[in-house]
Amino acid sequence: MKSLKRLLDRARPAFGPKGRFHAFHSIFEGIDTFLFTPRDTAPGHLSTHIHDAMDSKRTMTIVIVALLPCLLFGMYNTGYQHWLAAGETIFPFWSLLWYGFLSILPTIVVTYAVGLGIEFFVAQYRHEEIQEGFLVTGLLIPMIIPVSTPLWMVAVATAFSVIFAKEVFGGTGYNIFNPALVARAFLFFSYPSQMSGDAVFVATNQPFGFGPAVADGFTCATPLGQIATSTSDTLSVVGIDSHAISSWDVFIGLIPGSFGETSCLCILIGAAILLFTRIASWRIILSATIGSVGTAYLIHAFANTTYPATMLNPIDQLTLGGLAFAIIFMATDPVTSCRTNTGKWIFGFLVGTIAIIIRTFNNGYPEGAMLAVLLMNAFAPLIDYCVVRANINRRQHRLKLAGSDKS
Repeated sequence: MKSLKRLLDRARPAFGPKGRFHAFHSIFEGIDTFLFTPRDTAPGHLSTHIHDAMDSKRTMTIVIVALLPCLLFGMYNTGYQHWLAAGETIFPFWSLLWYGFLSILPTIVVTYAVGLGIEFFVAQYRHEEIQEGFLVTGLLIPMIIPVSTPLWMVAVATAFSVIFAKEVFGGTGYNIFNPALVARAFLFFSYPSQMSGDAVFVATNQPFGFGPAVADGFTCATPLGQIATSTSDTLSVVGIDSHAISSWDVFIGLIPGSFGETSCLCILIGAAILLFTRIASWRIILSATIGSVGTAYLIHAFANTTYPATMLNPIDQLTLGGLAFAIIFMATDPVTSCRTNTGKWIFGFLVGTIAIIIRTFNNGYPEGAMLAVLLMNAFAPLIDYCVVRANINRRQHRLKLAGSDKS
């Protein structure tokens, strides 16, 4: 690594203002700061700034580490669901993991190639530094969409989210909406059949010729999809091989669903990492959990067959679908969520409440976490503004009272 650093230092003048490759200065700086921690400090007139070892690159790295349990389990579950679809009865661990890796690898490559390519181009055009925000977004997008999503759709959705949900607002730190969720929303509303069909959540192909063959025309709905179309007085969900899905299966994540959202166990591991490192706000996580569980409890008390999801108990509402993943990794995004402590409580509570209401009373859209977070992203600045104004008004009122007492 030292030799690589020396090589970059020797090449730096060529990418400087008067260097022959100055047109690629942003790209060079982006590669250098990604590989090595910058030693730059604030100038003398800014010496009052507090220097912290936690920069944006380290923050993004920690989030990626927190996502790894979900990513690795998603690989295994993708292989497991494919083996079930093929009618296999033996599930070799490494074969399942390798199949999942081969299935998701092209999607990850496409998201990073398209997203980083656009960010490199924009940074070079604006003569700005390349930010590290897409390091997380590029991994989140493949994890929140079906593994069988065509690559050209992934490329179009990634480009749309980076350009219209991020760069038009000024880049990392200025965007209103979570780019990964914008990509998913774009896919859902532009290509609904590819995002909500029975078979899209199970990889039925053989990536690079690996894995057992699956019969043409194979279909299997996700648990929430089955519940949304249920007409029975009692709820029952089944897996690909028609076995009853237990609460343990749901908690572990051995169910059909978007690639990285199925395992609540892995999501909890990621939450522990984010909370321990203070990257995620515990206020948002706790309030969103309270909002979703409380709303689900009230709705469950008045359950009816017209809206089958009302018959789900609060724990199943929290663990099924992408709600838990959205709470931990989407709602806690420091850029698109509230900044004030009071605002974080309000923001998180409304995310949980709105997500349950959407998925419960809209049978055509059994998953409400995505829309709930995006909706609250739009209201986050307003919530913070109201909280700040309320604090200012209280202080002004106290000053008036103090002035009247002196007089």
